[in-house]
Amino acid sequence: MATLGKLEPVDLRKVWEHEAQEFTPWLSRDENLSELGRAIGLELELVAQEQNVGPYRADVLCKDTLTQGYVLIENQLEQTNHVHLGQILTYAAGLGAKTVVWIAERFTDEHRAALDWLNEITEEDYGFFALEIELWKISESPPAPKFNVVCKPNDWRRAVGESARTSTEMPERKKFYLRYWTEFRDFLLQRPGTTLRPQKPSPDHWTSYAIGRSGFWLSATASVEKDRLGAEMFIRPSDMDPKGAFRRLETDKVAVEAAAGFALDWQELPEAKGSRIAVYLTDVPLEKEDDWPRQFEWLAGRLEGLDRALRGRVKAL
Repeated sequence: MATLGKLEPVDLRKVWEHEAQEFTPWLSRDENLSELGRAIGLELELVAQEQNVGPYRADVLCKDTLTQGYVLIENQLEQTNHVHLGQILTYAAGLGAKTVVWIAERFTDEHRAALDWLNEITEEDYGFFALEIELWKISESPPAPKFNVVCKPNDWRRAVGESARTSTEMPERKKFYLRYWTEFRDFLLQRPGTTLRPQKPSPDHWTSYAIGRSGFWLSATASVEKDRLGAEMFIRPSDMDPKGAFRRLETDKVAVEAAAGFALDWQELPEAKGSRIAVYLTDVPLEKEDDWPRQFEWLAGRLEGLDRALRGRVKAL
């Protein structure tokens, strides 16, 4: 019979004695922001530590690499209090952050209820997350962090509310795309080992996924008019020349296509601000629902191939 270890809790202050000098720099590392992002379903890119907000300083400011919106992170290695609740609202307003992440050792019922209320009354572009952080070890192993989400935006409730408001005015084609992407999201949620983070379904003919850097994103596209599916990566960064970024990636075309596992359509798009790398499937009966599993399998496989081939290269640009 195998011998199993016993999980033991570790006091947060034994690892991070000083919040600003130790915990905030730890959290700001790429690998730890990645773990935090995995817990809340976002890909985060560090903008600043101790970001000035007038006379105050916010702990960590990031960008959501998909929407490029600001994400405010406030840390508290103790039980939550009113001071920090006031701080997150002040900092979010000052920085124009649409997503707020409050990390604490423990949330009181009152503060969790306050964030739930904020999620209820704000528009769907805004989101408030509460996470309790724990440290665990087995015997003499190094402590391992665990983020527990105790409050988050209720996208399902918001989607239902939006659907109820728009059901009488949404065109039939948009209703179709909303249902198509809802089913595709459910497909991804049940797909073992996928690198794609399912997004809120959209009534548009596309849905997008982060690839680890602002200004670059993956898109799944579906066109009823063209009977076509597409898996694409868009290139439109604000911190470098989009065309230059495209050409640098294209110089590695052979290796990129080998890593993806299929040939790609390299579209510089000279008249547009950005560029695109894509693969398409034609003659697709999109409105034939019993064919959706095959379509979803193709889309997921091609998007995962693009992610596999381009994520590291995009980050290295």
